[in-house]
Amino acid sequence: MTKLTLLPVDHNDPKEICAAIRARRGGKLNELDRMLLHSPAVAEGWNVFFGKLRNETTISPRLRELAMCVVAVLNNASYEFQAHSPLYQEAGATVEQIAELEKLGTTNFNQSLYSELEQDVIAFVTSMTRDIEVPKALKDTLYESLGPCHLVELMVVAGGYNLVSRFLVASDIHAT
Repeated sequence: MTKLTLLPVDHNDPKEICAAIRARRGGKLNELDRMLLHSPAVAEGWNVFFGKLRNETTISPRLRELAMCVVAVLNNASYEFQAHSPLYQEAGATVEQIAELEKLGTTNFNQSLYSELEQDVIAFVTSMTRDIEVPKALKDTLYESLGPCHLVELMVVAGGYNLVSRFLVASDIHAT
């Protein structure tokens, strides 16, 4: 059976789409991009959607990156965790909090390292990722804490990065 492989680092077809992705990524195509570009239409839509999600939403970067890291851990997407844990730290998380996330889903996970709001975000993203349905009380609590705009953005971040992690795992893109 032929294996789906990454396109080369210097891949440039179609030029416009590759240029747009490189512009968002600081000049380079990462491994995710190089897999997505097997379907230029998908790569283009992905770039626009995730560009807006990462750069034009107003939810706090710390909560956004926390949500992304939670999804990565729960779905065993090491590449995603490796990409977003430094961004989570830049947004204010401690090294201890980042390390603790790797215990998420086990009895050893110490949620007391996180604020009440962060604990709610972790529970919300965990529910979306594992159960799909989120308990109404948790949704109501986050609505009160975040407001409608940021709650919607949190939902889309969790859903979107579940897509990312599932694509990464299915296409065998892992942290090196």
